[in-house]
Amino acid sequence: MSNQIEQLTIVGGGTAGWLTALMLQTALNANPKEKQIKITLVESPTIPTIGVGEATLITLPETLQDFGINEREFMQRCNASFKLAVRFADWFTDTSGQRPVFYHPFNSPPTCAGKSPAYYYRKYGPPKPGMSLVDSIVPNVAILRSMKAPRQMDSPDYGRHVNYAYHLDAALFADFLRDLAIHRGLIHVRDDVLDVEKDKRGYITALTLKKNGRHPAELVIDCTGFRGVVHSKISEDPFVSFGDCLLNDRAVAVQIPHRNPKKIEPCTRATALSGGWVWRVPLFSRVGTGYVYSSAFKSDDEAHDEFLSHLRTSGDLPADAPDPDTRVLKMNVGYRKNAWVKNCIAIGLSAGFVEPLEATAIHTIEISARWLLMNFPTKEISPPLVQQYNALSSGLFETIRDFIQVHYLKSNRFEPYWRATREDVKVSDVLKWRLDMWHSRLPEEFDTRSDSLFTNWNYIFILEPKGHFSGKEYAIDTMLDQEDWQKYCAGLESSKQSVLPRLADHYEMLTAMRGTAPNTIQPATSLA
Repeated sequence: MSNQIEQLTIVGGGTAGWLTALMLQTALNANPKEKQIKITLVESPTIPTIGVGEATLITLPETLQDFGINEREFMQRCNASFKLAVRFADWFTDTSGQRPVFYHPFNSPPTCAGKSPAYYYRKYGPPKPGMSLVDSIVPNVAILRSMKAPRQMDSPDYGRHVNYAYHLDAALFADFLRDLAIHRGLIHVRDDVLDVEKDKRGYITALTLKKNGRHPAELVIDCTGFRGVVHSKISEDPFVSFGDCLLNDRAVAVQIPHRNPKKIEPCTRATALSGGWVWRVPLFSRVGTGYVYSSAFKSDDEAHDEFLSHLRTSGDLPADAPDPDTRVLKMNVGYRKNAWVKNCIAIGLSAGFVEPLEATAIHTIEISARWLLMNFPTKEISPPLVQQYNALSSGLFETIRDFIQVHYLKSNRFEPYWRATREDVKVSDVLKWRLDMWHSRLPEEFDTRSDSLFTNWNYIFILEPKGHFSGKEYAIDTMLDQEDWQKYCAGLESSKQSVLPRLADHYEMLTAMRGTAPNTIQPATSLA
């Protein structure tokens, strides 16, 4: 009798369930000469999905390409647009009393004479007056300010001049993945899980379904969101809350039309308000926006009123337009201490969630599914594999927590909420050590090598505009030649002048991709 896993059950749909299903289906059943693993996804017909994640990270294009997905079809089916950076506004006041805009791009710059170009920028200043660090060393901001796409009109799918991610409709994305997964042989059952059967070790042997009765199980993945329907029945491990580090626990969200449908900004916006911040995610045919806040400082009604006032002031909502329908989302920020317990693995919101400031929700699903493949067990389920997976999972959530907390720790806004995000929170020892070290030198590659997501450049792009490195004298300053910096800046400027005219307009590129999108994946039929 084979010791290989023969059947795998995923409970829960949405982006978490279907992205995980497609990842596993694509990898585990890649060899038609071997016995195929039976993969079943059980999705409740009565419980709606939350629809997490309308902005993504640069790993998603690679994942879609691994799936063999036509990018034009994906863009058309998911109402998607390109994302080249995050634009931050009103997060701090500079020494002149202004609240400047700054960007977090997806590209890391090349070195300048073997050293970080950020050192040269600090010592010799920008190549042109007023240019930010980001604009001085990478082309992303110049491209997005020109409302350009990341490639030329005749470039192939997934081609690029700069790294990019997507803005997408989470519900449409889940449907698209569902149809593709079923097309490729995954079994979809619409039913509710009522209970689980366990053996004497506490391992799940079967699920009890409302309509279909007993469903045998060897390995179960829980993608049921914050409820953790299956995982909660076999695990007594505590939920590790980030509430003492990150204060936000609510979001009020709404969908609105574009101000100008032909001007689609290829970036996410994150604008600070008195009690949190507002996201703005421009899809092809609409804008998704919402206010993330702390219920300890804002009531839902107060947040609603401030949010709508912001939308009217910014021009996203006309002054004479009626108030749109909004919805309040409660966020449980933190993670399960052990995402993998016995023969059940929690992925997506079932495993954990950190507020959406850096759009990490879909990435955590992607990387969790990849880590599961890397540590995929036999029926015996080796404890070292479980331990390794859990260490990676907890490390990922702690990495995201630390990076997001930097945004708040380095703000100097004066409102009670913002003071609390700096003064009334816990900071991990790792983050304390890094911030202290980065007073003595800039972040280097090896500082963040243990992280699975954010690099030294991600930290530099967030810390530098807020003055973390200002007024410091570094030992390396004496090793920097201004001529090297001038050549570096001239090379980047020459590249911008060459590339920018050739890049497609963002709206025109999206329109062209939608117009030539094939229709290879038909809506699938599920089992009762």
